[in-house]
Amino acid sequence: MKISARNALKASVKKIEPGSINTEVVLEIAPGVEITAIITKHSAETLGLAEGKEAYAVIKSTDVMVAVE
Repeated sequence: MKISARNALKASVKKIEPGSINTEVVLEIAPGVEITAIITKHSAETLGLAEGKEAYAVIKSTDVMVAVE
């Protein structure tokens, strides 16, 4: 895989919740550390996502916000 995004986190697909249009995908990047993504149902099918399969969470840096208390 080659991609220009700098934030590509290797993960395991933990859970897939298909909906009528979108699918919620939970990726586990480390034990107890999860990222949830909402992608189209078509994309989930095209990627062949399945629980336990390896995937990447690709985060575009312009869409990540950082906050503190």
